[in-house]
Order: sequence, then structure tokens, then C-alpha cells
Amino acid sequence: MDARPLFQALRALSEDNASFFERSGTESGRRVAAACAALREHGRRLEPALRHFSRLAPRFDLDEATPGNGYRSLAQVARSCLAHAVRKSRYVAAHRRSLFFRAAHNAAELEAWGAALAQLRAMLCLAQRMLARNAPGCLFAEEGGEEEEEEGEGLSATVLREYSTMRNGCFYGRCLGFQFAPSLRPFLQTIAIGLVSFGENYRRNDLGLGVAAGSLFTSGKFALDPELRGDEFERITQNLDVHFWKSFWNLTETELLASVASMTSTPVGVCRVLAVPPEPLELPLAADPSVTVTIAPPVAHSGPAPVTMRLLSYHLREGQDSAALSALTRAEGPRGPSRWWRGPPLPPSPGLLVHFHGGGFVAQTSRSHEPYLRGWARDLGAPILSVDYALAPEAPFPRALEECFYAYCWALRHCRLLGSTAQRVCLAGDSAGGNLCLTVSLRAAALGVPVPHGIVAAYPVTLVRAAASPSRLLTLLDPLLPLGVLCKCLSAYAGTEEEEEEASPPSPEPLGPSALLRRDTSGRARASRPGGGRPEEGERQEPPPGSPPEAEGEGLEYPDEFQPLRSQGPPARFMPPPAPLAKNPYMSPLLAPDAMLGGLPPVHLVACALDPMLDDSVALARRLRALGRPVTLQVVPDLPHGFLSLGPLSAETRRATALCTRLIRDVLQPPGEGTRRGSLLLGTRRDSLAPHEGTRRGSLLLGVRRDSLAPHEGTRRDSMVALHEGPRRGSVLLGVRRDSLAPQEGTRRDSLAPREGTRRGSVLLGVRRDSLAAPPEGPRRGSLLLGTRRDPPLTHGCRGADAPGSPAAAPPGSAAPAHPGVGGTATAGEAPPQPPGAGSLPPPEARPPPRPPSCATQPGGGAPSPPDGPDPPRTPPGRRLSAAPLGSRRASGPAGREVGS
Repeated sequence: MDARPLFQALRALSEDNASFFERSGTESGRRVAAACAALREHGRRLEPALRHFSRLAPRFDLDEATPGNGYRSLAQVARSCLAHAVRKSRYVAAHRRSLFFRAAHNAAELEAWGAALAQLRAMLCLAQRMLARNAPGCLFAEEGGEEEEEEGEGLSATVLREYSTMRNGCFYGRCLGFQFAPSLRPFLQTIAIGLVSFGENYRRNDLGLGVAAGSLFTSGKFALDPELRGDEFERITQNLDVHFWKSFWNLTETELLASVASMTSTPVGVCRVLAVPPEPLELPLAADPSVTVTIAPPVAHSGPAPVTMRLLSYHLREGQDSAALSALTRAEGPRGPSRWWRGPPLPPSPGLLVHFHGGGFVAQTSRSHEPYLRGWARDLGAPILSVDYALAPEAPFPRALEECFYAYCWALRHCRLLGSTAQRVCLAGDSAGGNLCLTVSLRAAALGVPVPHGIVAAYPVTLVRAAASPSRLLTLLDPLLPLGVLCKCLSAYAGTEEEEEEASPPSPEPLGPSALLRRDTSGRARASRPGGGRPEEGERQEPPPGSPPEAEGEGLEYPDEFQPLRSQGPPARFMPPPAPLAKNPYMSPLLAPDAMLGGLPPVHLVACALDPMLDDSVALARRLRALGRPVTLQVVPDLPHGFLSLGPLSAETRRATALCTRLIRDVLQPPGEGTRRGSLLLGTRRDSLAPHEGTRRGSLLLGVRRDSLAPHEGTRRDSMVALHEGPRRGSVLLGVRRDSLAPQEGTRRDSLAPREGTRRGSVLLGVRRDSLAAPPEGPRRGSLLLGTRRDPPLTHGCRGADAPGSPAAAPPGSAAPAHPGVGGTATAGEAPPQPPGAGSLPPPEARPPPRPPSCATQPGGGAPSPPDGPDPPRTPPGRRLSAAPLGSRRASGPAGREVGS
């Protein structure tokens, strides 16, 4: 996208608005003029930087078909901020002369966008330093050699130190979520208001629901004052410990919210919580099934304990109602196991999905992820086993990995209890769960047990350390994954949370009325200051107490004497995990050696273009691609981290969730197999050059491939090659091929080649008209014929009154030909008689015997006469015709078989 029109518009509008409001004698007018001047200066400085990153960003993509990396994301966020600043400037220019124009409100809006552009300038400067110091083509310095790694560690520490003093409250006030899809911004604003209200009333030993109820009474002030909300959001994300985030995120685990989510989500046939005892398992080796390996139960940190899992299945299948599985089931609160399926159990599914939930390794269970898992169970038709692994900081690494690996092996060993044969197994997870999918597969490959057939990881974290990358710079403005939260979660999983908790500053007191006045964050106190109380972007502030020095090469120097806005509070401490533990490949799969990564199954990554974890996915995909391993990367735009849990909120999240579903279905479906029996196919591939198998028996086909150049067995339109088999028994065919020049066995219109009639048990809606070829064999026994052929053309040797079977052509005493499939076979040029009533035929005695057709043009070269007499009845193989008279059957079809039987 070319940003030059944005810069030109911003420059013109800022100059116009500044010149207008400079003549104003009010304080609000001077604030508007100063904010417009700041916007113009930021635009002038940002333009060359954006041009530079737009030119270099494609070098860091996975390939040309997959554009996405942190440098692209930074440029996109800067352009989005510019677009919002231009839109606001246009509004001011259009309404500044109105009597209802609120100068103070619009001045605050322009100041907020100016502050956002100032911080984005600082982020682009940090990204420029990464671009200069990292190895060519590397997003993380750890991808290079030891020299680059040591250099990268110094750069990461410098970036963390710089971020600890930079102000980010401007991104959580009026500019909250500006980079995401507009449909998600109201939800993000609600989350931010709830977060700061919850943080004001938070006490570590209080119940989360009680704190949430108390937060409702204090949320109004944060909704009315965006600047106050931004200040509090910044304080919470930098100072409160991981237990606060665990309590806030676990609000979705409460009985009230979980029950509401369960009632509004897709119903499933089976929803059971299992507690698997910690017993050793025996699994055969993948290379030699005659040799088994023993899988020990999890013991890290807390010793052996049952592993909790949740089984979901849209259909009740064999084994899911067994006594052995019931013995493992435990009650979940007041509700028992969910089951609405009332029919007999279905056969085991060949596919099995093992799911690991997200939550930063510290919060949530499968219950909070149950809404989209229920949708997966319906769309995939396979059982889903979601693992509730132990959470940090109480159970740090490697406890979660041990429990997930044990659950995966248990699922392979007892797949029949889960309603699956485990012929195709897929691992799926989001965020922290995506990391566990990769590490479980690495461990399975290392022990020699069967690895899954594929991995689908949504926005996974592949480098569990506070390392600097272009996309991780977005943590300064991300409302769902700020840098402080990311570092606290990674430290908790690495086992360093206790040290960080001791050194972290105590949480401040709740914000009462007197505290608000002392902090001077109310709108009236800010408006009383010159310039609205915000320091200018070039103004040097007094360093806050305890802030690190910026001299002696420890801080960052910015060009043009520019300085970003600094936080007014003490700097936050972002402690990364210790280097030796963070380099463990079972914690950070991105750092795994090539030999370990070579054992991974096909990996399908789904990342968000605006997610701080984007570079984790891109870097891993590039490593796997370099090793020749099968890997795909899908980058979805305009969505935040954790979009799977936001599926019902917008069309964008629903499309992204459907993308994950399709990738999982591709893993669970055996290669080369078409649509399965009993499936519903709504629109298939068009303009495809690859063959695929046709629709199977019992499927419903609505809309088929067009303009295909390769043969396939399904129904197509406008095909010029290779015949294909018609609809299979029991299928419903709506719309068939037209204008085809190739022979085909299915039902067609305007065809030049013969084909076999409709198969037994099919429903035919509309058949051939005006056919130039010999008529096909009639519908087989048990089919329903709605609409038959009429008006045969002259090329059959007769037409109109001379047509065989017409009243004028039949001499006295002659009979019409028997209906196909009942008493004889229709010959060329004959039209079968119309049935006297829908779904019934006249009795045999009411129909005259058939006669040979006569045509005056036959001796002169017309159509050859058929042999005398009707053909003998044709009996399908393996069946005998019923001896009962047709008149004794009710609503029978052409074959004499009762309709609907």
C-alpha cells in the first residue's frame, strides 16, 4: 500500500487546521493548533522510515505467496495510525466552524493520535536497529551464530530497558485497538474497562467473581475518561504479578460464564471430563511395532497425579458409552456429563483430534475453550480430547509437557474408548497450546513412538524468552498481550516467577477520589495545564525515580533529538527466563537442532498479522522449509492474538476459525480421499487443475466444479475430457452437466453421447430433453422419476404425429411400449408413456401390448427399425422381480417398488 497520499493529506490538513486555530484566543484552540503541528512533524519524520521498511519487508517473508513478518506489521500499524489521524483531522476541518464543535474534546483526540505517532516513531527506530544488527534475513538474532546471539541478547536487554520507561497508556485510551478490525474494537474497549476495574479491586486472596462484581461499580469512570483508563492499564500491565492475570483470565472458568457459553455454543453428543490415573503405558515403536516402549506418568515438581482431559464428540460412538470410560469420568460442578444423543452409537471414527488449550501456560482450562471445540466436533465429525495440563507458576516447565505427552500416548493406547480407531491423529492448539503441540511431537519422535499425522498450531509461541523481534515490538500497544504480561507468563513457565515477584514493586492502593486528585489524572486537572498536560514529544522530562541512566551507551539514542514519551511511574522490571533453560528445545522449539526438527510431522501454522507472536511462526516456518519439511503458514489480517476464543464476535474471526477447521480436516482426512459418505458438500473447487475423487454414496452435492481441465469422478459442468461415473446410489443430484461432448454415465442435458441411466435408489429431478442420441435405459427399480423426456427430434426418423407411441401413429389394436424397467425396454425414438398419476402407473391389464415402431422414412435411409417385439425384462444382478401385481402397490415408482421404502 502506498502511504504517500496519507502523508500528503495529513500535511495539508494539519497546516490548515493549525493556521485556523492559531488565531483563536482560547486555550482549547491553542491545544488544537499545537496538536496539529505535532501531527505534521510526525508525518514528515515517519514518511522516509515507512518507505524504507516497505522496501525491505518482503525479504523476511516465508515466500511470495505468504506475505507476513514483523516489519510488515509495524509498517501496517503506522499506516493505520496515520489513516485515523487523517480522518480526525478531516472531521476537525469540516466542523470547526460549527456552533456544536467541542474544541477541548477534539484537542484531546488529536493529542492522543499525536502521542501514538510519537511512540510509533520510537518503535520504528528500534526496528531499524534490529535490522542493522541481526543476521541477514533473520527476525531473531538467535538464528545466527554465537556472535550474533550474544549481540542479540544485548539488543534484547536494551529494548526491554527502553520499553520499561516508555509510555504506552496512549494506546489503551482513545486509540485502543485502532489497528484491529472495527468490529472488534467495542469488545476490546469492554475488556480494557473490565481489566482496569478488576485491577482496582483486586486482592490476591479474594475470589475472582467477587472482585468482578465489585468492579461493576467502579467501571463507569474508566468508560468516561479514556486517559484515566490508559494510565491504569499501563500501571496494571507493568506492576501486577502473574497471579492477577491468572485470576482475571480465569473469570471465564466460573460456573456462571461457563454455563452461558455452553448454552450458546453448539450442542454435542458427548462432553465428559476424564481423570486418567498415572499408570505406565506400553506403546509400540513406530519403526518396529513388535517392540514396545514404556511411557512413565508425569512426576515433575509435584509427583504422580491424575491427568484431566475433556472428551467432546458431536455423535455418540462405540466405546464412548462403555463402562471403562464411565469409570474415568468425574462430575464437573453441578452438571453431569453432557449428552443429548439418543440414537444407537455410531462406529468409531478413523480420526482423532488431541487439543492443548492456550492461556500463557498460567491460566484457563479446556472449559473456557469449549465453545469453539464444540464447533470443531460438529464440523470435523471426529472425537476431540482436550487436555487440562498443570499450570504455572505452581507447576512450571516441564510439568505441562509431561502431562500433554502422557495424554497423547494414553489417547493412542485407548483410542477405542474415545470412539476412534486413531488411523489419523492431529494435534491442535493455540498460543501456549501450539507450543505444546510442537514439543509433544518432538518428544514422540525422540522416543520412537508414533508421531501425529499433522500439527495445526494457531499463533504459537516458539521462543520462550524475552527476545527482541519486530513483531514483539507490538507488545507496546497490544491490549491483549502487552510486554509485561508476556514476560511474566514466560518467566512463570520457566520457574523464575518467585524471584520476580519478590523484586516487583507492591501494588498501589485502589484509586479512590483522593488518590485520583493526588495522581492528577482526571480530565479537569489535565485540561488546566498548558497544552493539555502532555509533554511535547521533543521535551526531555526529568527521569523518574529508579530509572536506569540513558548515558554511557546503556540507553538508545534517537535521531533528530527526538525522545519518546516516558512513563511517569517507576520503570517496570521485565525479567527474561535464564538463558540455559530458555535454550531447551522442549521449551523453545525454534531453538531445536535440525535433527530434531526433521522428525516433525507436517506442520500447519496460523498466525495473525498484528500479533506480537507473528515472528515466532514465520521463523519456525522458514527453518522447517529450509530443512525440506512440509509446512504451511497462513497469516490472517486485522485480528488479535487469541482470535479462536473470539469466534462469535465478528465475521473476520469466524472466517479465521473456519480456516483452522479446514486445516484440521485436511490432516484427519486420508490423502487422496474425496468427500465421505453422508457428508454435505456445499460448493466445491473451481478452476482446479488436479484430479480428485467424486462424491461418495449418500452425499448431497450442491454446486460442483466448473471449467476444470483435469478428469475427476464427480459431477462437472463444461467438461471437455474424460468420462466420469454418474451419481452413486442414494445420492440427490441437483443440477448436472450441460453442453458436454464426452460420454458420461450420469444424467445430462443436451448430450451427444449415450450414457447409462440413473442408478437404483436415486432421486432424479429433471432429465434430458431434446436428446440426439439413443435414449438411456430407464430408471432402475426403486427410483423416483419426476419429469420425463418429451419431443424427440426428427433425427430419430419420426416426429410429431408420426412418432412412435403417439395416438396418430398407432394403428388399431396396437399397444404402446412397456415402461422401461417393468415389462420391456424402450427403443430408439420412443417416448415412455406419461404416468396417469404422480408416483403411480396403470395396472398391466389397462395397457396395450407394445408394437414395433413404423416410419415412412425408414426405407430411404431413416433410422433403422428396432427388432420385432419388445426386449425381455432386465433384472438387476442379485435381485428378483416381485410377482405381486402393480395395482396392489400404493404410490409405487416406475420400477414397481414402493416410494420411500
